[in-house]
Amino acid sequence: MNETTSARTATFMRLRQEGRTEEVVRRLIEVIDLGLFAEGEQLPSENELAMQFGVATVTLREALAYLRERGVIETRRGRNGGSFVCPPVEISEDLLFSRLSEMSALELRDLCDEHVAISGAAARLAARRSSTEHHARFEHYIKALGEATTRLERRRADARFHIEIAVAAQSVRLTHAEMSLQAEIGELLWIPVEGAQRPEAVQYEHRAIADAIIAGDSNLAGALAEAHVTRGIKRLIDLRLNLLAQEEG
Repeated sequence: MNETTSARTATFMRLRQEGRTEEVVRRLIEVIDLGLFAEGEQLPSENELAMQFGVATVTLREALAYLRERGVIETRRGRNGGSFVCPPVEISEDLLFSRLSEMSALELRDLCDEHVAISGAAARLAARRSSTEHHARFEHYIKALGEATTRLERRRADARFHIEIAVAAQSVRLTHAEMSLQAEIGELLWIPVEGAQRPEAVQYEHRAIADAIIAGDSNLAGALAEAHVTRGIKRLIDLRLNLLAQEEG
């Protein structure tokens, strides 16, 4: 991992509450699940990770042990040993449907309100603060979404685009919030059902948001980001209602 990548990942991982094994586990699962650490990639050393998280080495080791038990990472011994990211396991459609069914309409609406607030604010700030390097990363993930062939690849490209906007806003708190939201709901947005969001439609909306940010139009960028998030979660609310109707029928 080069210095630039390491610095970016460290920003994604920084904790709000230091010294908690659960927080370290959650943050590591998020960055791995979202593809910030790729399959087969070696994690930084224990000392480096502990410094990035701001926790004691013993806390970091407890978190890594938990991830090994879950099969998220594996540890290899020897000269070139260390902790490596295991191949991702795509969540089954049945589990996704079950997860959505357990969410109430009020919970989804509240989630939408939060995501709209975070994404809209991030897009507006990105329009004022982003650089050409940020713009290039927008383009990378827009293109990645068009080239994706699996649900996991689409979900990751979609999530990373939104996270990159928060990074471009140069706000650690907004980046953490966007990451948490993507980890919570991002997989559900790509449930393969009739009427589900299509990659090309999402790609088109991402392009419009990126263009507004690049043009420095903060009001348009924020409005487009908010509308994009609202449409996605509205589809989930409609899908949940259809699931309930089928169960009652």
